[in-house]
Amino acid sequence: MKIAICDDEKEIRDMLAEKIERLYPEAALLLYQSGEELLLTDTEPDILLLDIQMSGKNGMETARELRRKNKKTILIFVTALEDFVFQAFDVGAFHYLVKPFEDNKFAEVLENAIKEYEDRKSRKADDSDQGKNKLMIMTGGKHITVDLEEIIYAEVFDRKVILHTIHEDIEYYGKMKELEEKAGDEFFRTHRSYLVNFGFIRKYDATTVYLKKGQALISKQNYGEFVKSYLRYNQRKWRR
Repeated sequence: MKIAICDDEKEIRDMLAEKIERLYPEAALLLYQSGEELLLTDTEPDILLLDIQMSGKNGMETARELRRKNKKTILIFVTALEDFVFQAFDVGAFHYLVKPFEDNKFAEVLENAIKEYEDRKSRKADDSDQGKNKLMIMTGGKHITVDLEEIIYAEVFDRKVILHTIHEDIEYYGKMKELEEKAGDEFFRTHRSYLVNFGFIRKYDATTVYLKKGQALISKQNYGEFVKSYLRYNQRKWRR
């Protein structure tokens, strides 16, 4: 388990690190002195303690950028500022801890965060064991397995389904309806020819969904339900 601390004050970083080491000596600690330093690292912490009032990029700006590439980190704001508590919900904060705080309060918040981390690991293992996130298809004369969570979007073209994944594009003969049923609530059929993964959406308007790679059409009759489904997806995402 990796726990990161991002605060521009060395005294605060050291103080939080000491508390964590005392409570959870087995945890790997990652210390960052700025939001810029945190965003440059390739290491994804399981739990992040993030200050808001920092020189350079502040904590809320850092959190927004972090969420674009990492939606899984359990985020705890540790700050003297109370004014940003509602903005914290927008970036899926797990808790908002206002300084100064008692040791028992810090221990309680961290314990709850670790329980959430363990619960997520357990749910992920259960899904993997049951094959819920796998798709078996035949392409190029052989059967292959595709991780559904790696599919950015799918489209139908010339009687083939094309899976645009984070690694490659895969074509196979199949029915979009069957893929839609297998994909579940993480995907939405925006148009008869397109199925998009909510997790890779960057922005959208009344006609088009813009994704991490590529874009998909939205039919007029599907737009309202798409917006409602996308909002429900985001609510589920932050509860995980």
